[in-house]
Amino acid sequence: MALKSTLINLIAPRIKSQTRKQARSAVGDQEKWLQKLISSASTTRFGKDHNFSQIKTADDYKKSVPIRDYEALRSYVDEIIAGASNVLWPGRPKYFAKTSGTTSGVKYIPISSDSIGYHIAAARNTILNFTAQRKAKIFDGKMIFVSGSPVLETKGGIQTGRLSGIVNHEIPSWAQGNQLPSYATNCIEEWEDKLDSIVEETYNQDLRLISGIPPWVQMYYERLLAKTGKSTIKEIFPNLAVFIHGGVNYAPYKASMDAFHGGDVTTLETYPASEGFIAYQDDYSADNLLLNTNAGMYFEFVPLQELGQAEPQRLSLAEVALDQDYALLISSNAGLWAYDIGDTIRFVSLDPYKIKVSGRVKHYISAFGEHVIAKEVEEAMSHVSKKMGFAVREFTVAPQITPRDGGLPHHEWLIEWTSPPADIGQVARALDAEICAQNIYYKDLIDGQILKPLILTTLREDSFRDHMRSLGKLGGQNKVPRLTNDRIIADNLLTISNKKT
Repeated sequence: MALKSTLINLIAPRIKSQTRKQARSAVGDQEKWLQKLISSASTTRFGKDHNFSQIKTADDYKKSVPIRDYEALRSYVDEIIAGASNVLWPGRPKYFAKTSGTTSGVKYIPISSDSIGYHIAAARNTILNFTAQRKAKIFDGKMIFVSGSPVLETKGGIQTGRLSGIVNHEIPSWAQGNQLPSYATNCIEEWEDKLDSIVEETYNQDLRLISGIPPWVQMYYERLLAKTGKSTIKEIFPNLAVFIHGGVNYAPYKASMDAFHGGDVTTLETYPASEGFIAYQDDYSADNLLLNTNAGMYFEFVPLQELGQAEPQRLSLAEVALDQDYALLISSNAGLWAYDIGDTIRFVSLDPYKIKVSGRVKHYISAFGEHVIAKEVEEAMSHVSKKMGFAVREFTVAPQITPRDGGLPHHEWLIEWTSPPADIGQVARALDAEICAQNIYYKDLIDGQILKPLILTTLREDSFRDHMRSLGKLGGQNKVPRLTNDRIIADNLLTISNKKT
């Protein structure tokens, strides 16, 4: 065994033990981080504007610092871009993570020298926890991260790019020798050209770990199988031990990814965001995530039904309850303060604190007051597909308010199948029953004949990829929303699907 693997196998159990210890001190760690963040930023422009020197308690903090989205933070970010220091956090950010928003356009999320280390440490802990628990010899082979380009631009003199590209610059030297693809390949901007190059560089390697967004990893797998003539990924990489994913709910992809793998491959979920590495899976028998409570962030939780109210509850970790949807607020050592990241989570355990991501605040359908969220449609698809034995490559849901046939409005599910069911009508009825069981408002609308039951529309193969290609968002960290409150995405998908290929 290589020296590196020997050393890692000595360190990994310590990381596992440390993770367990921190999980038991989560509430205390959160209280300490709030005080540390306030103290560290008390002389910044933001700290002075919000009287940080007078804040002693979490209640003081809530009174002094209102909930913010990016628009409310923008003036401070603009100051940083103009060259100012000590605005949101001491000094200047090391990076800006560039993300896109529907109302804000491009968003520049600050990442400080203090915060980036916690991103990397969480990724390291994710892998070493797995190594310790499964006795996996990951570092005897190669690892591939299917990610965005590491080529960075500058904004206000600060290096700027997608989070996955930024992280490429921070991978520790001890891990770089195991990393694929090459830097040159990772810099290829055109996704399909990049994918071809990744396949050429990896098909004959000893891959032990693969990481990426499921729909784009599926595309990588398809090309690997075409290149090698093999039937499964385990035939190509017999030592593949783990697939690490994040960014989308894995349940709808599980059946097709299991078929691709064709063998014993552990799937491990993470929750990295531009705002911080929020949680990761440390128990592979349960699909939940351990909240990263000692990592430069202070979390608050707003009951989803109160978000947008004048004075919503802002709960600390000690105040949360099980099985309720919360909007997640983050204050961090990157200079974010009571920042609404746009995600909704729910706690499935309070000892330790474990969560599931239930969706995006803006991703819902409520054309008639039903407020159907991503978690509900994803769980419905997962349950029905498992029960009826079909698999989907991708799907999204949109309201149909004015059907062409003049009938009742409904929800339209646009689906690209991996292995289609024998009876699509039966699937539609089963999915509708699942949504009714989860969402009383939707059920009332169906029972009252305000809505008719959902309709499934089959899209041709590669419609979702062609849709993303038409937007210039093929590959990387980009993904199609699971559901929307309008028909912009749905109508574009239908147009693309109906075109001759």
